[in-house]
Amino acid sequence: MEFLKITSARNEAVKHVIRLRDRRDREREQLTVLEGYRELTRAREYGLELVECFFAPELFLGENEYALLESLAAAGVRVMEVATHLLVKMAYRDRPEGLIAVARMKRHTLASIPRYPDGLYLVAEAVEKPGNLGSILRSADAAGVDGLVICDKCTDIYNPNVIRASTGAMFSVPLAEASGQETFQWLRENGIQILAATPHARQIYTEVDMTGPVAIVVGTEQCGLTELWMEHSDLPVRIPMLGKIDSLNVATATTILLYEAARQRRWRRRNAERTAEE
Repeated sequence: MEFLKITSARNEAVKHVIRLRDRRDREREQLTVLEGYRELTRAREYGLELVECFFAPELFLGENEYALLESLAAAGVRVMEVATHLLVKMAYRDRPEGLIAVARMKRHTLASIPRYPDGLYLVAEAVEKPGNLGSILRSADAAGVDGLVICDKCTDIYNPNVIRASTGAMFSVPLAEASGQETFQWLRENGIQILAATPHARQIYTEVDMTGPVAIVVGTEQCGLTELWMEHSDLPVRIPMLGKIDSLNVATATTILLYEAARQRRWRRRNAERTAEE
């Protein structure tokens, strides 16, 4: 297929993508920017609507990009080729992969979170850095989390750096944005045990049963969790710190806690299968 080619930095479509770097513009227009073959493919797979797509063949990393572009054009997405220097200018990444798309944001509410009798949920309170939030999303997907609630957000979940750090998990993990109080009430109404991660807890995380319906609540390493979670959670838990440092990066701590929950659940399933066989 042949596509319209853009060579001027004064082109309105190019300038529009650059404006979407600003959070205010993204939120006003309810549009965000995606970069790279993997992110575009996963966004489509999980139902995000792509509006337009820009490409520069000289920057492609593989051989599948043209098939993706043709499928996007067939689906009604406006596809445009741009000069290489323009795509570099439009990109967030230092080393762009030759594909940039504009996509419509989805609204994420607590109604979006599935409710399972033994669900594993994650609550992230006031996470500030896009890279941390993206890494948390990636770990949530890998550990099989049934829903992630972002409380009292400090970071725009549609920040392109969040999407990039999540490697597309942004689109696969059921998400909600809500206040701490709304989230706490939702967990209580659904009978979900609340485990608050804090270095000040007595209970070590490996000593806690995470096989039932449970929500792990994490906060920033600088300030920790707010009073709501510290005073009203079912159980505070900690990760032992054996060196001089008293806390881990929030994304690292989240990964450790989620994989312990996943390990316990896998062990429970295997035991149940063995019992059934006997």
